[in-house]
Amino acid sequence: MSPSLARLRLLVLLLVAALAIALGVIVLGGSGSDRLAPGIGASGDGNDPLAYREEDREELERQAAAGLSHVLFAKSPGGAVATAERVARWRTLIERTAEGSEGVVDADTLEAIVFLESAGREDARASNDLDGAVGLTQILAQTGRDLLGMRVDVRAAERLTRGIARGTKVEARTRERRRVDERFDPQKALQGTVRYLRFARGELGDRQDLAIASYHMGVGNLQRVLQRYGEGEVPYAQLFFDTTPVRNTEAYELLASLGDDSSTYLWRVRAAAGIMRLWRTNPADLSRLAALQTAKNSAEEVLHPRASTRVYEDPFALGRARADGTLVVLDPEQLARFGLRIDPGMGELAPRLKQSARLYRALRPEALAMLAYIGAGVRDLGGSKVPLRVSSSIRDVTYQRLLGQRNGEATRRYSLHTTGFSFDIVRDYATRGQARAFQFFLDRLTAMNLIAWVREPGAIHVTVSSRARELIPILDEE
Repeated sequence: MSPSLARLRLLVLLLVAALAIALGVIVLGGSGSDRLAPGIGASGDGNDPLAYREEDREELERQAAAGLSHVLFAKSPGGAVATAERVARWRTLIERTAEGSEGVVDADTLEAIVFLESAGREDARASNDLDGAVGLTQILAQTGRDLLGMRVDVRAAERLTRGIARGTKVEARTRERRRVDERFDPQKALQGTVRYLRFARGELGDRQDLAIASYHMGVGNLQRVLQRYGEGEVPYAQLFFDTTPVRNTEAYELLASLGDDSSTYLWRVRAAAGIMRLWRTNPADLSRLAALQTAKNSAEEVLHPRASTRVYEDPFALGRARADGTLVVLDPEQLARFGLRIDPGMGELAPRLKQSARLYRALRPEALAMLAYIGAGVRDLGGSKVPLRVSSSIRDVTYQRLLGQRNGEATRRYSLHTTGFSFDIVRDYATRGQARAFQFFLDRLTAMNLIAWVREPGAIHVTVSSRARELIPILDEE
């Protein structure tokens, strides 16, 4: 057994009881001494390479903004570049509002909230019900009226909105709607957001990061999470990354229960600020990044752009890479120790290329390390002895081309499988606990910008960042 695995064994021995309690499951069978991997951030003893550490906070914040930025590129109306252009129209008003906020919020952050909330559209509505979120900064009717002191006449605004939709007297009705419902007035919406953030900072230890996080989840909800965490108004990065299903469990469960991506709101605001900064300083780079972000249904091409990533063209290239250690062969016995097994169908098209299926059972070392980390973590967190099934790993271009001819869902363009950084895990879970544990790892590792993943009909497709080599040394030695 490797020294790295031995170091991890002690951590898991301490966690087995806590895991069962945290998830309400019973870990069946097997000796505790055979359990080889931690849960993320599960212990403060330093054995988990991905546990939260205060000295890493700024880097974690940067990586969280990057890792969770894909949705902004994929979902922003018209795309991220078009959205940035719309948002930029409000920059002068945003700067003036921020300057008048007496330090409550800076212009870049306020602009990022506009990007995320309305994509720069002053008439944006969350739904046809104007009691919901409305305007440039998506303020709820009740919040606007009762907390922010705004004039909000929902019935009058709904009547005017119907008239605007009919296309009659649009300019006059738009002006009147801004008067009767100030959420539709860009200047007053921005001022309302400043008042909210001032209130939130007053309630949350004058921390801007907590105030911004509360803009989506609400001050009261965030206060309850902080109370369960029990250390006062800590940095949001600490609250987010230091809560897991087995560490600060009550705080984690409440934060996760809020739904609607509330827990990741701050990181998406930071991502929006980065997009706007790039739009102003290097729009060509933003266009290139947008192309990478939207090339696939995840950010996998951002992690490994085709122009700078080695692709294996044919079986001979795979053989050479396996021989020189660039690719590591999947060892069924090793995978079993990490709660994983190889699906019999992996490499099933190899005979058509006059090759063995075993040739297509390998990964880059960092991808294999990540696979092992996920597998063992899901096993311990989910409480199931049934291993996750790995259905795909390395392919070469000839194999990928053949697969594309037989499977309409397989890309005929650049596939990350041809780089060795991707693997697929079958969506067939032994228990609900196993499925939930897997989802936790997917979400947390994405927030750390260590993986990109997509849910396919039969499998979860995961692409691993090169940074995983530095963060997960559990495969260094056998």
